[in-house]
Amino acid sequence: MAASELYTKYARVWIPDPEEVWKSAELLKDYKPGDKVLQLRLEEGKDLEYCLDPKTKELPPLRNPDILVGENDLTALSYLHEPAVLHNLKVRFIDSKLIYTYCGIVLVAINPYEQLPIYGEDIINAYSGQNMGDMDPHIFAVAEEAYKQMARDERNQSIIVSGESGAGKTVSAKYAMRYFATVSGSASEANVEEKVLASNPIMESIGNAKTTRNDNSSRFGKYIEIGFDKRYRIIGANMRTYLLEKSRVVFQAEEERNYHIFYQLCASAALPEFKTLRLGNANYFHYTKQGGSPVIDGIDDAKEMVNTRQACTLLGISDSYQMGIFRILAGILHLGNVEFASRDSDSCAIPPKHDPLTIFCDLMGVEYEEMAHWLCHRKLATATETYIKPVSKLHAINARDALAKHIYANLFNWIVDHVNKALHSTVKQHSFIGVLDIYGFETFEINSFEQFCINYANEKLQQQFNMHVFKLEQEEYMKEQIPWTLIDFYDNQPCINLIEAKMGVLDLLDEECKMPKGSDDTWAQKLYNTHLNKCALFEKPRLSNKAFIIKHFADKVEYQCEGFLEKNKDTVYEEQIKVLKSSKFKLLPELFQDEEKVISPTSATSSGRVPLSRTPVKPAKARPGQTSKEHKKTVGHQFRNSLHLLMETLNATTPHYVRCIKPNDFKFPFTFDEKRAVQQLRACGVLETIRISAAGFPSRWTYQEFFSRYRVLMKQKDVLSDRKQTCKNVLEKLILDKDKYQFGKTKIFFRAGQVAYLEKIRADKLRAACIRIQKTIRGWLMRKKYMRMRKAAITIQRYVRGYQARCYAKFLRRTRAAIIIQKFQRMYVVRKRYQCMRDATIALQALLRGYLVRNKYQMMLREHKSIIIQKHIRGWLARVHYRRTLKAIVYLQCCYRRMMAKRELKKLKIEARSVERYKKLHIGLENKIMQLQRKIDEQNKEYKSLLEKMNNLEITYTTETEKLRSDVERLRVSEEEAKNATNRVLSLQEEIAKLQKELHQTQTEKKTIEEWADKYKHETEQLVSELKEQNTLLKTEKEELNRRIHDQAKEITETMEKKLVEETKQLELDLNDERLRYQNLLNEFSRLEERYDDLKDEMNLMVSIPKPGHKRTDSTHSSNESEYTFSSEITEAEDLPLRMEEPSEKKAPLDMSLFLKLQKRVTELEQEKQSLQDELDRKEEQALRAKAKEEERPPIRGAELEYESLKRQELESENKKLKNELNELQKALTETRSPEVTAPGAPAYRVLLDQLTSVSEELEVRKEEVLILRSQLVSQKEAIQPKNTMTDSTILLEDVQKMKDKGEIAQAYIGLKETNRLLESQLQSQKKSHENELESLRGEIQSLKEENNRQQQLLAQNLQLPPEARIEASLQHEITRLTNENLDLMEQLEKQDKTVRKLKKQLKVFAKKIGELEVGQMENISPGQIIDEPIRPVNIPRKEKDFQGMLEYKKEDEQKLVKNLILELKPRGVAVNLIPGLPAYILFMCVRHADYLNDDQKVRSLLTSTINGIKKVLKKRGDDFETVSFWLSNTCRFLHCLKQYSGEEGFMKHNTPRQNEHCLTNFDLAEYRQVLSDLAIQIYQQLVRVLENILQPMIVSGMLEHETIQGVSGVKPTGLRKRTSSIADEGTYTLDSIIRQLNSFHSVMCQHGMDPELIKQVVKQMFYIIGAVTLNNLLLRKDMCSWSKGMQIRYNVSQLEEWLRDKNLMNSGAKETLEPLIQAAQLLQVKKKTDEDAEAICSMCNALTTAQIVKVLNLYTPVNEFEERVLVSFIRTIQLRLRDRKDSPQLLMDAKHIFPVTFPFNPSSLALETIQIPASLGLGFISRV
Repeated sequence: MAASELYTKYARVWIPDPEEVWKSAELLKDYKPGDKVLQLRLEEGKDLEYCLDPKTKELPPLRNPDILVGENDLTALSYLHEPAVLHNLKVRFIDSKLIYTYCGIVLVAINPYEQLPIYGEDIINAYSGQNMGDMDPHIFAVAEEAYKQMARDERNQSIIVSGESGAGKTVSAKYAMRYFATVSGSASEANVEEKVLASNPIMESIGNAKTTRNDNSSRFGKYIEIGFDKRYRIIGANMRTYLLEKSRVVFQAEEERNYHIFYQLCASAALPEFKTLRLGNANYFHYTKQGGSPVIDGIDDAKEMVNTRQACTLLGISDSYQMGIFRILAGILHLGNVEFASRDSDSCAIPPKHDPLTIFCDLMGVEYEEMAHWLCHRKLATATETYIKPVSKLHAINARDALAKHIYANLFNWIVDHVNKALHSTVKQHSFIGVLDIYGFETFEINSFEQFCINYANEKLQQQFNMHVFKLEQEEYMKEQIPWTLIDFYDNQPCINLIEAKMGVLDLLDEECKMPKGSDDTWAQKLYNTHLNKCALFEKPRLSNKAFIIKHFADKVEYQCEGFLEKNKDTVYEEQIKVLKSSKFKLLPELFQDEEKVISPTSATSSGRVPLSRTPVKPAKARPGQTSKEHKKTVGHQFRNSLHLLMETLNATTPHYVRCIKPNDFKFPFTFDEKRAVQQLRACGVLETIRISAAGFPSRWTYQEFFSRYRVLMKQKDVLSDRKQTCKNVLEKLILDKDKYQFGKTKIFFRAGQVAYLEKIRADKLRAACIRIQKTIRGWLMRKKYMRMRKAAITIQRYVRGYQARCYAKFLRRTRAAIIIQKFQRMYVVRKRYQCMRDATIALQALLRGYLVRNKYQMMLREHKSIIIQKHIRGWLARVHYRRTLKAIVYLQCCYRRMMAKRELKKLKIEARSVERYKKLHIGLENKIMQLQRKIDEQNKEYKSLLEKMNNLEITYTTETEKLRSDVERLRVSEEEAKNATNRVLSLQEEIAKLQKELHQTQTEKKTIEEWADKYKHETEQLVSELKEQNTLLKTEKEELNRRIHDQAKEITETMEKKLVEETKQLELDLNDERLRYQNLLNEFSRLEERYDDLKDEMNLMVSIPKPGHKRTDSTHSSNESEYTFSSEITEAEDLPLRMEEPSEKKAPLDMSLFLKLQKRVTELEQEKQSLQDELDRKEEQALRAKAKEEERPPIRGAELEYESLKRQELESENKKLKNELNELQKALTETRSPEVTAPGAPAYRVLLDQLTSVSEELEVRKEEVLILRSQLVSQKEAIQPKNTMTDSTILLEDVQKMKDKGEIAQAYIGLKETNRLLESQLQSQKKSHENELESLRGEIQSLKEENNRQQQLLAQNLQLPPEARIEASLQHEITRLTNENLDLMEQLEKQDKTVRKLKKQLKVFAKKIGELEVGQMENISPGQIIDEPIRPVNIPRKEKDFQGMLEYKKEDEQKLVKNLILELKPRGVAVNLIPGLPAYILFMCVRHADYLNDDQKVRSLLTSTINGIKKVLKKRGDDFETVSFWLSNTCRFLHCLKQYSGEEGFMKHNTPRQNEHCLTNFDLAEYRQVLSDLAIQIYQQLVRVLENILQPMIVSGMLEHETIQGVSGVKPTGLRKRTSSIADEGTYTLDSIIRQLNSFHSVMCQHGMDPELIKQVVKQMFYIIGAVTLNNLLLRKDMCSWSKGMQIRYNVSQLEEWLRDKNLMNSGAKETLEPLIQAAQLLQVKKKTDEDAEAICSMCNALTTAQIVKVLNLYTPVNEFEERVLVSFIRTIQLRLRDRKDSPQLLMDAKHIFPVTFPFNPSSLALETIQIPASLGLGFISRV
C-alpha cells in the first residue's frame, strides 16, 4: 500500500520529542512522494514543519485509531512500533488504572506503588480454569496458563520475572506462588503451600534491602521450583539462588540500608531472649548506619521480626537454631565495630580488651587472642617455609569486611539449604513449575563486577527469549501453512561470546586472578589488547584507562575495572576461618563444612535427601585455604556455571514471561515517566517482541471474525456459503498488494498497518452510510420545515396586510381629530397661562403679608408653649421612669413565675408520658379536690382551736393579774405593818418589777399570736381561692391533656407500627444471617466429616493391605455410622484402636512417609477419641449421681411407677370392654340400617344407655371392692414389724407362691399397697399445694405490709413539705397508683377477653354441630315411629380390621430395606411412574409401626440407617442432579411427615381426623427432626454445588460472549491472546442452552415433588450464580464493557425474566439477584458526560459497589469510532459523589455464596392407609398393618 494512501490529510503520526519521547501530531495536507517536509499540527494547536531525513526519507510512524487504544494485547495494535506501545501502556496505566498488559507472550506489569484490591481469593477463583485470552491481563492469568499447560502437555513450566530494582519482580513472583498454592492445594497434611509462601518472609529478611530505587529490593536472584504430584497438587519446592550482593553487608550507599534482618534484630533488642546478643540501636553499628536511613516509612521492623521467626518455625527451624542464626548475625554487627590502630605503615593492632571484639568472640565461641592476632596478621607460605606477616590498617579493615561477608554468605547458603530441606517431600515429583525472580538489566553511574554479572545473565535470558518468540512465530506460520520467510531479529550471541567465550572478559579475568601480581590495571590493558578494535561490541572510554564499554542488547554500559579482581577472587584469610571452625558454638563450624555433613534442623532421620530436580540446589563453593591442588573456582566461574544450569533448566521447560516496569524513580503512585519506561521497554525485550511480530504478519483473524467485522464492506452478491472464499474475494478487491496478507487454514494473516487500513475503509463506509442517512433525514426534515414555514408565512402576510390597512384608516381619522384638538388646546393654554399669572400675583401678596404676621404670632406662641412643654416633658420623664421601673419589676415577676410554671409543666410532661395514665387522669381529680376541701375544713378547725387557746390564755392572764393585785395590796398592808423591814420591801419591789416585765412579755406574745392568727386566716383564704383557680386550671388542663392523649396515642400507634415494621425487617435480616452462619457451619462440618471418612478409608486401604483372594464386604453394610447414632458411637470409638493396631505389624512394605502422615492423623483421631471418651465418662458420672439421688427416695418413685402400670392395666381392660360393647352396637346398627335406630328415642339408643349405665355401676362396685381389699392389706402390712424387710418380703412372696389358690388375694394385696402409696403421694401433693398457697398468702401479706409502710413514708414526707408541694406530691402519687391499678386491670381484661373469644368460638362450633345433629335426627324421626316401635334385642356383629397406615418389617430386614429403598433406588423410574415422595412415606410408615410397638431401639436404628444410607447415596452419586434433587425432596417430605404426625398442635391444623389418628404415640422425635433438617441443609448445599458445576461453563458463553441479537456488536481486532469468539459455533453455549438447562432443572424438581417454596429458593440461588458469574467476568474483561454488550446483557436478562414469568416464579426473589448485573448493563448504555449523568448513575446503580462502578467506567471501551470513551474527570466526579457511600471494598461478587435455606412446613393431604407399595421396589418382606 502506497504511503500516499496512508499519509493523507488529518492522518495522525508520532514525532520524536526530547521530553515526552514521542508526541502526537496531525497532517495538515496530504503527503506526496518526494516531499521533504510534512506540515503538522500538534495536539496543543501549534503548527510545525517536520523535516524528513534526506538519507532514509523515513516517514514518522502512524498513530493507531482511537478504537484500538487501550487494548489488552499490544499485538492487537495495527501499527506496531515504539510510540504505539508506549502510548497504549500509558493510557491503560494512567486512565484505566490497569497495571497489566499483554505483549504477545509477555505480560508487562507496571508497578503502581499502591495497594490494589486485585489479588484476593475471589480474583484467584475468577481466573482459575480460564483461558489466558478470555480474561483481562493479570499475573494470575499467566500462572493459570502455566498450571494448565503443565497438566495438559505433561511438560514442566517456568515463569521468568524480570525487571529493574523496584519494578515489582518479587511481588509478582510472590503472587504467582500464592496462585499455585491456592488453586492446587497440597497433597498431604503438611500444608506445603503454606511453607512455600512462608519461605518468602525469610528470604526477604536475609536477601532484601532498601535501595534508592526500592524499599524492598532483592539483592540476589532466585529460581523456585514448585513440585507437583500426578494429581497436580503441591508436594514440595526447591530454591536456587544467584549472586548474593555480599558487599552490601559491609557498605551501603547514601539513603540505602543493609539487609532487613540486621534492622529487625536491632528493633527487637529489648526482647528477653535477645539480651545475650548485646544489641542496640541500628545507628550504633558501623554496618547499619552508613546509609543514614535506618528506618523505612510504614515498616515496623519489630513486627517483621515476629513474622520472620514465625516463618522459621513453620519451616521447621527450631528455636535453638533460630537463636544460633541470630547470634551469628549479631556477631557480624559487632565485628563491624572492631577498630584498628596503626603502629606504622605496614602493621596495626587492636586495642586491648576491645569491647566489640570481645562480644564477637563470646557470641562466636572463639578465643579473643587468636581472633585479635589473625585480624592483624596473615600467614604466607612459600615453597620452603611459612612465615607470619603483619598487615596494614587498610588491609586489616578489608580482611575484617571480607570475613563478615564470608560468614554472611555462608549463613545465607545454610538458610537456603535448610529452607529447601523443609520444602522437600519424599513423594515422587511428577512435574514442576519454576518461578525465576532475577534482576533486570542495570546501568548506573558507576558499574562494577555485580552489574557486569547481572547484565551477563540478562544477555543469556534475552537470547533465550528471542529464540522462544521466534520459535512460536515459526510454529504458528507452519500450523497455518503460511509461507515462511526468515525474519531478521537481533541476535546477541556476539555479546555473549565477548563475555564467556575463550579469551573473553571472564576468561581474562580468571587468568589475571591466577597471576601473582595481577591487578585491575593489567587486566584492563589485556582487555584493550584483546578486544579493542577487534570486536564491535567492545569500546574504550576516551578519558579513562581503567574502564571498558560493552554494547549490550539494551544499551551501552561503562564498567569500572577497579575491584573486579578482588570481587572475583572473594579472598578470605584461611587462618581466620580456622579460628571460626574451632568454635565451641556448634552452628558456626557447620557453615564451613561440606554440604552433605550439615545437620538438618527440620528432620531427625538420617536418610539422604532426594534432589527435587535434575540440578543441584547450589553449586558448591571452594573455601579459602583449601588444601586440594585443584585451584579455587572464582565467583565469575561459579556464576557462569550456575547460569548455564539455569538456562538448561529453562530450555527444558515451557517459559512464560513477566516483564516488570518501573513507571517513575520517585515511587509516586500511578505516575508515568515516558523516558524511564522506554528505557526499560527496550531493555526487557518487549520492543524486540513487537519488532519480530511486526516483521511478519502480526494481525491475525479467523475467517468468521473477519466476516463478522467487515460484513459492511461486502455486497449481497459477495456473500457465499463458504466463509473462507467470501473473505478471499473481498480481500482481493480491498487490498491489491497480495503480499500484505496471507490465507491460512483457519486464519487470515495481515502485515502491519493493514488492519488499520481496513478499519479506515470500514469507518469511511460507515461514515458515508451515516452521511447518506443524515442527508436523507435532514432533507426530509428541512422540506417539512419549509412547507410549514411557507404556510405560516402566507397566513402571517394576510393578517399583516389587513392590519396595516386598518391602521392607515385609523391614522387618517386621528390626524383630522388631532388638528381640531390642537386648536382648542392652544386657546385653552393661553387663557390658562394668563389666569395663572394673575392668581399667582395675588397669592404672593397674601402669602407675604400672612407670613410676617404669623412670624410674630409664632414667636409669642413659642415662648408660651415652651413653658408648657417643659412642664409636660418633665412630668413625662418622671412617669416614664416610674413605668420602666414598674415594668421591670413586673417582668422579673413574670420570669420567676414562668420559671416556676416551666418546672410545673416539666413535671406534668413527665407524668404525661404514660398514655394510659392520661386517659385515667381525670378519674381521681374530683376526689382529690374533695380531699383538699376536707383538708381546708380541718385547717379551719385548727384555726378555731388556736382561737380557743388564745382565749384561755387571756383568761389565765386576767386571773394572774387579779392575783397579783391582791398580792400587791397584801404587801402594802405588810409594808405598813413592817415599815422597818426595808430589805424585804426592796426584794418585794424587785419581784414586782420582774412580774411587770413578764406581764409585758405576755402582752407582746398575745399580740404576736393575734397577728399570726390573722395572717394564717388570710393565707387560708388565699389558699382556698388559689385552689379554686387551680381547680379551674386543672379542668382546662384535663381537657387539653385528654386531647393530647388522644393525639399522642395516635402518634404512638403510628410510630410503634413503623418501629414494628423496622424491627421485623431487622429481625428477618438477623435470622437470615444466623441461618447462613449455621448452614455454613453445617457445610464445614459435612466437609470435615467427608474428609474424616476419606482419611479413614485411605488408612484402611493403605495400612491393612488385603491378602490375595480376600473378598470385600457387602456394599450395603454401613461401615461408618453417622454422628447421630447413639449406641454405635462408643463401640466405634472403642474399635478404632484395634483397627489401628492390627496392621501395625506390617509396616515394612509400606511407604514410610505416607505411614508417618497416617500415623500423625491416627494420633489426632486418638486424641479426639480420648476427648469423646472423657466426655462420655463425665456423662456417665452425671447419670450415676442422678441415679444415686433417685435411689435415696425409692419407695415414692417405685410407688409412682407401679401405680402408673396398674392404672394403665385398668384403663386397658376398661378400654377393651368399651370396644367390645361398641363393636356390638355397631353390628346391630349395621344390620338394621334404618334411620330410626340412631334416634334418641329408638330401642337401640335405649339399649345403649342401659348398657352404659350398667357398665358404669359395675365399674364403681369393682372400684369400691378393690379399695376395701387394699385398705385391709395395708392394715395387715402396718401390723408387721419393719425388721428384715428384704427377708420378710421374700418369705411373704414364697408364701404367696405356695398359696396357688389365693393368687387373687396376693394380687389384691399388691394393688392395695400401691393404692396406699398413691394416696400418700396425693396427700403429699395436697400438702405441698397447701404450703404453696400459704407461701403465696404470706407473700401477699408481706407485699401489703411493704405497701403500707411505703404509704406511711410518703405521708410523712408529704407532711414535711410545704402546702403547694404537698398537694403536687399527693396528686403525683395518686396518679401513679391509679395508673398501675389501671394497667393491671387492663391486663386482666385482655386475658378475660381472649378466654371469652376462645370459649365463644368453641361454643359456636359445638352449637353448629348440635344443630346439624338435631336437624338430621328430627328429619328422620316421626312421632309415630317413636311410640309404636317395639323394643327388640340388637345383634352387634364384629367389623373387619381397617388398615392403620403402618408397615411392619423384621429387624434383620432393616439393611435390606435401606438397600432396596435408598441405596439401589433409581430416581428416574420412581419420579416418572410412582407418587412423589414415596420412599419418604414408606420410611415414615415403618417408623410409625416401630413407634406403635414402643420399640425405641428399632426407631433409633431405622432412623440412623436411613440417614447414613442417604449420605452414602449422595457421596456415591453426589454429582448427579436427579439423585440429589430426588433425595432432597424425599428428605424434606420425611421431615414434614415427622412434623405432621408428631401430635403437636401447631403441625396438626391442616390434618384430617383420620390423619390425626395416625400421629406418633410413644416417642418424641424432635431431635431427629433437627438431624433431618441439618441433613436437608447439607443436601441443598450439595444440590447448589451440582447446579453451579453444570451452569458454570454455560454462563459466560451464553450471557456475555454469544450474540443473541446478531450484528449489534462487531468483533474488535484482537492480539496473539485470542479470546473466545462471540459467534455461535457448534458446541458453544448460548442463552438457549442456559434456558434449556433451567427448564431441565425445574422439570426434574417438579417431578420429584419438591416443595414449591424450596423450588423458589433453588431458582433464586441459580439466578444469583448466573448474575454473580456474569458480573464478575464483565468486571475482568475489558472487551465486554461496551454499549452493544450492555444491550446484549439487557436482552439476555429479559429472557431470563420471561422464563420466570412462564414458571410463575417472579415472587421467588430471583429477579432481585440479577439487579447488580442489570445495573451494570444500564451503566454501559447510559450517557457518561455531564454532572447530571453522574448524578443519574449514582442514583441508578444502588446495587453496585463504588469499586464496581468505577471499574466498569474504567473498562468501558468503544467498539466503533462513533462511541466515545469515558473521561477521567467524569470517573473522578463519580468517585467524589460516591465517597460517602458505605459499601464493601470488594470488587467481585461472591459467586460461591449460598443463601440460607428454610424448609417451610408443607403438610401432605395424602392418606397413609391408601398408599400401595409397588412390586418394582422389591419390598415384599414388609407388610401393611
